[in-house]
Amino acid sequence: MFARSLLRPLASTLRPALSMRRFLSDETRKAIEEAVHSAPVVLFMKGTPGAPACGFSRATIQLLGQQGVDPAKFAAYNVLEDDELRQGIKEYSEWPTIPQLYVNNEFVGGCDIITNMSQTGELAELLDEANALIPLEE
Repeated sequence: MFARSLLRPLASTLRPALSMRRFLSDETRKAIEEAVHSAPVVLFMKGTPGAPACGFSRATIQLLGQQGVDPAKFAAYNVLEDDELRQGIKEYSEWPTIPQLYVNNEFVGGCDIITNMSQTGELAELLDEANALIPLEE
């Protein structure tokens, strides 16, 4: 009887955590996978590259521009246009924040990681290896 009374409070504390977890629909997962594969550099952001809707998205766009990402090799998706995308991309990447950057179909990180990679030169190397930069004129 004592053990059973201990389990009741535990079960009640687990129930909200389990109910908050979402499960990505097959349709949304497929759409996200297609988006991730749509270009060598893909950014899920709030707003658009021309009109970012948050400071972190703005900073990430600026960093990609400073690196010289070729617009022909870049795709951006506005998560504010689709709540299923906004929530689904977080589950897909297992990363809680937006923006989210993918290079060659691989998740790189959010604004903080991109900023750090830019400062260390890792972002330039990654984008160069992905052949995603505007070609230098000779």
